[in-house]
Amino acid sequence: MTKIIEGFIPFQGEHCETTAMGNLLQFAGIRLSEPMLFGLGQGLGFIYWDSKAMDFPFIGGRVKPDELSACIASRLGLIVKVQETSSVEKAWQNVRSSIERGIPVGLKLDSYYLDYFTNKVHFAAHYAVMYGMDDEYAYLADTTQQGGLVKTRLAQLAMARNAKGPMSSRNRSFTIEPAGILPPLISAIRSSLSNNAHDYLNPPIRNLGNKGIIKMSSEIVKWPSRSKNLEQDLILTALLMERAGTGGALFRNLYRDFLKECVDLCGDPKVEQAYLLFAEIAPMWVGVSTLIERAGKTGNHGELNQVSKLLSEIADKERVAMELLL
Repeated sequence: MTKIIEGFIPFQGEHCETTAMGNLLQFAGIRLSEPMLFGLGQGLGFIYWDSKAMDFPFIGGRVKPDELSACIASRLGLIVKVQETSSVEKAWQNVRSSIERGIPVGLKLDSYYLDYFTNKVHFAAHYAVMYGMDDEYAYLADTTQQGGLVKTRLAQLAMARNAKGPMSSRNRSFTIEPAGILPPLISAIRSSLSNNAHDYLNPPIRNLGNKGIIKMSSEIVKWPSRSKNLEQDLILTALLMERAGTGGALFRNLYRDFLKECVDLCGDPKVEQAYLLFAEIAPMWVGVSTLIERAGKTGNHGELNQVSKLLSEIADKERVAMELLL
């Protein structure tokens, strides 16, 4: 049995969670850019995560998985219907019933199991939207980087959905209930700007937000003693920061472009100052990942001292920008 939802046009995006929400919203008749979705979702953050159980520290530039989608929905006054279950059979029924009713479904997946992923790394917080199925394949809309409209075998999809591990949610699927009248965009933007700034500047622990960048600045010089295979760890860290669905510059490109849209919409001089700061900050993050990669490839650990200084400068600039947005 083949069922493909009619009139489904893929949303072009670089980051998986905003792309998934973009696909669901676009199908529901709501068209917003990816930077706008990232900003409305209060997506900008920072995490420096390290523990004895980890081989190497993890660097992230956004809020926790699932929070972004929930925040976008609440800002736009939409209802997201989320289903989770430990039963693989029930999980499949949840998805199939939506597709049969002509409603695309957001899925949270471990990308390791998906046929179309060439880079096999376990990452259990990947998002895609399912818009069709036949007896063998699920038809998915993913990021531009992953090929846009793709397909994966149903058996692989079941494993990707049922994965355990960090950031996983057992068989999570979600749909958007049709919206009535959307709230005014400008007021939604203002709430998102101030809330995101507050959370970024006042993290509950020192590993997060602005304090997390300062922590990374002091910790990075110790990385050579922290790794069994420093070359590989540094190159992978740089790759993840720049190209693993972050939209570039550890999500700072997306946030910069969101602020530019905000300036065009509301012309607030403080937002414009913050935008100009993020226009400087984004290339600095590219500098960080470039230096980390170079340290990995050349074995020159002196590069990490440069990164430490650069991170300290970034932390100052981001603090000033986010204080303007409060």
